[in-house]
Amino acid sequence: MSTLTLSFAAGTLELRGTLPDGLSLAPHAKWDARSRCFRAPALAYAELVRLLHREGAAYDDQARAYVELERGLSIVREARPFQTEALRAWREAKGRGVVVLPTGAGKSHVALLAIDDKRRSALVVAPTLDLVRQWYDLLRTSFACEVGVVGGGSYEIKPLTVTTYDSACLHMDHFGARFGLIVFDECHHLPGPSYALAAELCLAPFRLGLSATPERADGGDAKLLHLIGPTVFRKDIVEMTGPYLAEYETVRVEVDLSPEERAEYELERAIYLDFVRGQGIRMGSPRGWNDFIMRSARSVVGQRAMRAYRRQRELALGARAKLDYIERLLEAHRNEKALIFTQDNATAYAISKRFLLPIITHQTKVKERSEILERFADGRYRAIATSKVLNEGVDVPDASVAIIISGSGSVREHVQRLGRILRRQGDKFATLYELVSRKTGEVYTSDRRREHAAYGGG
Repeated sequence: MSTLTLSFAAGTLELRGTLPDGLSLAPHAKWDARSRCFRAPALAYAELVRLLHREGAAYDDQARAYVELERGLSIVREARPFQTEALRAWREAKGRGVVVLPTGAGKSHVALLAIDDKRRSALVVAPTLDLVRQWYDLLRTSFACEVGVVGGGSYEIKPLTVTTYDSACLHMDHFGARFGLIVFDECHHLPGPSYALAAELCLAPFRLGLSATPERADGGDAKLLHLIGPTVFRKDIVEMTGPYLAEYETVRVEVDLSPEERAEYELERAIYLDFVRGQGIRMGSPRGWNDFIMRSARSVVGQRAMRAYRRQRELALGARAKLDYIERLLEAHRNEKALIFTQDNATAYAISKRFLLPIITHQTKVKERSEILERFADGRYRAIATSKVLNEGVDVPDASVAIIISGSGSVREHVQRLGRILRRQGDKFATLYELVSRKTGEVYTSDRRREHAAYGGG
């Protein structure tokens, strides 16, 4: 019997040799006439190997380059019952699947348990450099070993390595055979057209996805089944509050525009709406926003309508009354730590300037960002202003107040922001304030982003 040879080549698998009679590799691999071999995406490694085993085909596996970890966890923290359940469910799904837990509930500990369980070279993929730094520290201390980093100017691969989604896409065709387990943190990022490559070009037979809100507005979350596996375990915020997450309340505060702001708002909104209606654009439809962008660019009237749209939105999101109300909230919660979230950098800078608060945006250098978060954690700073950049990545257990000045209509964004203050510590009680300009389009945006069980009592 001839032996087949399985190898890894630039994010794909090549199977060379003569197949035993009657063996079909479909749908996992196809004949590549140019290379004269059967070829499959690296993602198909586990299925292809299982098929060859099942059919009794002799093969030489030269594809896998991952190793066994020399040691497991050096710091063993007792798992909470739901974390043990999540690990068991993942195991039963052959080590492939998505675990959905709220921010602050300990998703990362489930990943540590999974790495310890499989004891194979593991790669953690995270969306931001802040999260890469957190994972680096967590892996290094938990396994008492050197940890590699790919991204942010570093390129060092170790049996335990952490990387960004961007770097994983760029380099996975080179190191995609070196890991037996891949963990996708905040895995709702993965189904994007380029990020999916991070999963497709990696042969890791074991895969774990972590997210608090895996659903995507574009329906792309359905691709997670193929890229990682099924959702094997899920608990939402309302199920975790009390025993594992801080008790909390959500408060929506509606403020009025000033007479001057109201007059300008109505004028600009009328210009915007007249154009949209005249063009027959349905802004609530899936293509509405794209249609508006394209048509507004074709004429002077359209360009004026786009400026009007932006201005009326700025007026609603950055109303002066919101800034006045922040002052009241900061005074009311002067003995607590607060995170102030905005949709745009300009409003964040305005808040920072008025209240003399440190600010973190996507423009903030990594070193400065780390310093601000360190001072926030040890109490030297009591509040931070930020735009979208801290939706994911900040880990401050005793932050108990979130003030949402403005945001998108994304349910995920809103749940993430709530999750920033829910990490349990003692008898902490958390409060999320959402400031909304009355009688503006922001009310509709607020209604959309609150469509989650976590806001049932908000």
